[in-house]
Amino acid sequence: MNKTELIDSIADSADLSKAAAARAVDAFIAAVKKTLKKNGSVTLVGFGTFSVGKRAARTGRNPRTGAAIKIKAAKVPKFKPGKALKDALN
Repeated sequence: MNKTELIDSIADSADLSKAAAARAVDAFIAAVKKTLKKNGSVTLVGFGTFSVGKRAARTGRNPRTGAAIKIKAAKVPKFKPGKALKDALN
């Protein structure tokens, strides 16, 4: 499912216009990004938790030349599914 299909699904199930559903999805994504940027986390009980992880600096290899390169440390988004979401899949 892509973003457009998600918007269509939300519009149908919540009896909203597609424009209103698109604004809601965009607002949700913006709120999650803003919170993660501040190193916070977003917990949706029963669905899961979005958080920020840290990836340490490391040495990698250029696949073309085989030369060693340094890869900087980075913050990465993480998602941990909640129990209800896990149970819904099994």
